[in-house]
Amino acid sequence: MKGRRNDLTSKMTALGFYKPGNIEQPPEFEAVELDRPEPEGHDLLVEVNAVSVNPTDYKTRDSKKPDDDSLTIVGRDVAGVVVSTGSDCSLFKEGDEVFYAGTNVRAGGHSQFHLVDERIVGHKPKKLNFAQAAALPLTGLTAMEALFVRLGISKNPQDNKGKNILIIGAAGGVGSIATQIANLAGLTVIGTASRPETVEWAKNHGVHHTINHHRELLPQLKELDIDGVDYIFCLTNVDDHMEGMAEAIRPQGKICSILPAFEPLEPSLFGKSVTFVYELMYTRSMYRTEDMIEQHHLLNELSEWADSGKVQSTLNETMAPVNPANLKEAYGKLMSGKTIGKIVLEGPVEK
Repeated sequence: MKGRRNDLTSKMTALGFYKPGNIEQPPEFEAVELDRPEPEGHDLLVEVNAVSVNPTDYKTRDSKKPDDDSLTIVGRDVAGVVVSTGSDCSLFKEGDEVFYAGTNVRAGGHSQFHLVDERIVGHKPKKLNFAQAAALPLTGLTAMEALFVRLGISKNPQDNKGKNILIIGAAGGVGSIATQIANLAGLTVIGTASRPETVEWAKNHGVHHTINHHRELLPQLKELDIDGVDYIFCLTNVDDHMEGMAEAIRPQGKICSILPAFEPLEPSLFGKSVTFVYELMYTRSMYRTEDMIEQHHLLNELSEWADSGKVQSTLNETMAPVNPANLKEAYGKLMSGKTIGKIVLEGPVEK
């Protein structure tokens, strides 16, 4: 093992839950004392400085079976400092400041120390503090993979002249980073938002035009002299918008959703030869795909964009410290469906 060797008997505080409880309420977090883990192979041991909250975390709780009383630790977004490294690590060293979104098949980062595979970790932006950095990994990776991998959009603005994208849910966590990145790629960005404060937030994060996702999409686009869109990135219940997306998408356009469709696709998509794809940020780490290291490269690119001022952190609310009460409050706000941008909790991790 490279770096400082940790005392195997040392302990750490982790914040998790045993029972799913009432899934209409935020998880009932409690502080648990665990052995501090030891990194092996490609793993980094990271001291956690800040975490952000995401819907995927309470959905992990929701999927627990009633008789499952095992300790569940969630928390995907982490910004922190490398404490030690496994024997196969080559990308990071002790003392490096990092940020990452982790994976859904290992314990999350709501703990003092966290193990993560270095191939899905990036160097933290130097000009952002830990809280600002913790807001970016999961949403940033989701947006970058969706736009550049699933939808196949070029990163070169010259290639995207005259092209546009509709982002449904533009003021949320993924939306407010996707709008910036799509703008950076040279696309005309239309974002949906339904409240004055979300419209303002979206316009401050790269949106050129806003429309209301509670109304029919195409008529609103036509009011903007837009007869259709080349790409759609749907960040909310895709079934609710299937008919509207089918009307708004141009022939041979592409649609990407971050949530599964439970209803059949709109038949008119067939006549338009529309490409419909999914984006799940966990796919690479969950299946340990050969290109898993691409998330390391994407995060480093995102870090460079943040340091150069091309992308701003989507942090909108900070809480401290990271403890059961603050986590419960943060997830309660997230479950309301009315959050704008990201909620981040700063360390230390406490009982």
